[in-house]
Amino acid sequence: MTVEKIYIVRHGFRLNWVSTDWLDVTGLPRDPPLAAYGEKQAQELGAYFLSIPEKERPTAIFSSPYYRCLQTAKPIANALGISVYVEHGIGEWYSPVAPNTGLHPRPGSAISLQQYFPEIDPSWSSIYYPSRKGEEVDQVHERAETFLRALIPRVERVERHARIMLVSHAATVITLARALVGKRDLPLRVGCCTVTELVRHKDGDPLGVWTAVRLADGSPLTGGTSRDWGFEDIEIAEGKVVHDPGVDGTQNEIDEPVGLYLSKM
Repeated sequence: MTVEKIYIVRHGFRLNWVSTDWLDVTGLPRDPPLAAYGEKQAQELGAYFLSIPEKERPTAIFSSPYYRCLQTAKPIANALGISVYVEHGIGEWYSPVAPNTGLHPRPGSAISLQQYFPEIDPSWSSIYYPSRKGEEVDQVHERAETFLRALIPRVERVERHARIMLVSHAATVITLARALVGKRDLPLRVGCCTVTELVRHKDGDPLGVWTAVRLADGSPLTGGTSRDWGFEDIEIAEGKVVHDPGVDGTQNEIDEPVGLYLSKM
């Protein structure tokens, strides 16, 4: 079965954008939940995808393991009666860690997250893990390309879905879209819960053979596009993205697993 259509959705509006009084439900640092407005956006997407013809709807959702992405995927999965697969390969983008500050956080496994989201099907093993040391801009693009070259053939050969959805974060959404259309310089800003829709126009290499029907479309939302972000917003110093501190106390942790893990499936 050929994957014919891919939807890419950014998570909804985050609670930490409007309040400092929030808890990381899973205990993971830097993992804020959605604000009430973000939850409303996700509910609207669920209703929207239920309203389109059945032959256009996704039949599987692959979500970043961060709580806000799983919260966004949940009402869509419930509306359509489909499963959510946790995939670290479409997780958050962090710039490289500053020296001697530790590592960036990494969410738990699908099984550990299923206690919060019963929609998760833990039979899917994540096929890619970003480095906890962070990534330069070129590296997050390379991650998207490597991930998609592994994901699409597996979905076609094993999972057998013709239409899938990826729920991710702004930077990752942009790099995924750019990889699929084959343009690393594609101008794109992505708002919360916006929808990018791509259709395949020819067979062959999974990358560069997709046409964007719409990019970061906020029309399914009553509030339209909000909190849009693009790579032009990153802070640059001496030609490179500014490095961020890691999580204190992780200085002695090992950065594993990293990269493709196809052999583990």
